[in-house]
Amino acid sequence: MKGMKGFALALAILLVGSILPLGLAEGNNTTESYTGVAMDNSTREMVIAGQLIDQLQRLSKFAEDKIEPIKDKLPENSTILTHYELAEDYKEKAMSEYEAGDYYNSILDSLTAMHHYKVALSALKEAKEKVQDVREHIKMEIERMTEYFRFVEKTINIAQNQGIDVSNLTALYNETRDAYKVVLDDLKAGDYEKAKADYDAAKEKKALLDEELRKVREELAYANADKIVKDFLIKGEKGMEIAQKAIEVGEQNGYNVTELQERLDAFSEVYDQVKALADEGKWEDALTVMKDNRETIVEFHNAVEFILRKVHERELEEKLKDIRAFLREMNDRIQKDSKALRELKSRGVDTTRAEVQLKIAVQELRIGVGLLRAKKPLQAKAHFAIALEMLHRVDEFILAHS
Repeated sequence: MKGMKGFALALAILLVGSILPLGLAEGNNTTESYTGVAMDNSTREMVIAGQLIDQLQRLSKFAEDKIEPIKDKLPENSTILTHYELAEDYKEKAMSEYEAGDYYNSILDSLTAMHHYKVALSALKEAKEKVQDVREHIKMEIERMTEYFRFVEKTINIAQNQGIDVSNLTALYNETRDAYKVVLDDLKAGDYEKAKADYDAAKEKKALLDEELRKVREELAYANADKIVKDFLIKGEKGMEIAQKAIEVGEQNGYNVTELQERLDAFSEVYDQVKALADEGKWEDALTVMKDNRETIVEFHNAVEFILRKVHERELEEKLKDIRAFLREMNDRIQKDSKALRELKSRGVDTTRAEVQLKIAVQELRIGVGLLRAKKPLQAKAHFAIALEMLHRVDEFILAHS
């Protein structure tokens, strides 16, 4: 038993520093005042037990300040609450044992209490970090919802102007927007638990809004079936020309173009069906064919986008051989496109999307130049590629509406 006590005392001295938070352990090394003084075991037990009780009370106050304010919000089986309550029980036991002169057991229970406080505080730190991550996720999601709400508002206005009933959509829009506003208020008030619950409720509202939005957009599409079908035929014809040319070049260079040919054949069949119905003025039937074959259409256009992206990459490689000439050309194109868009806008053409694309091109070009100056050519190239792609899209828009 004597050997065990000696081991426990040594262990207590070693563990005090490791168990206590750094700020609580500093300035309390009172054992130094006893260095060199001969003490028997009972005196040593009393000194160490007293030190531990002092440190334990300070640790208890530290944990109390952190945990008590949120105690009522924690689930009963939470790690934080479980270990905090165990620590409190062992603390009371250690103090009672110290007052009764049972220093050996007081030391053991003090160390046990300190261990549980440490686990509780570590769990609290992890929980706060997790809460922060989730809070940031919710904030970002709400920020993204701003653009979504603008899109819904625009759809409501367009549908209303075309005589479509949007009462359900408007009601769900208002309910969903209010639900997300409640979440924002919760976050501002620092009430994370309520924010999380309200966020789940807001997402349920959004799911209902999504479904109603889909219905109205489908009704809107059929109301404008002629425009949508005509646009599909124009883009489809151009896409087939690009794909056919890519197949011919691929075959000449010995590439396997089977998959692209299959996508072109499948799309051509859908295109012919849509065109035949459009020629008869059956716009809604043509739109239905497009809707039923959406996957085929999307796969084909994705393949065309890939071809164009590779063409633009090759074009960029050539242009970057003379960076000064490239930047001059890009600036000239931006000026000309900006002027062309102003003219189209004055004629009543909705140029919003093209204006955004032109703005992105300007921003990406500026970022690319900055990266070149920072001697980061590979990163600059990626931004130049985006700028060039945006200008190609703007040019296509201008040509289509000129």
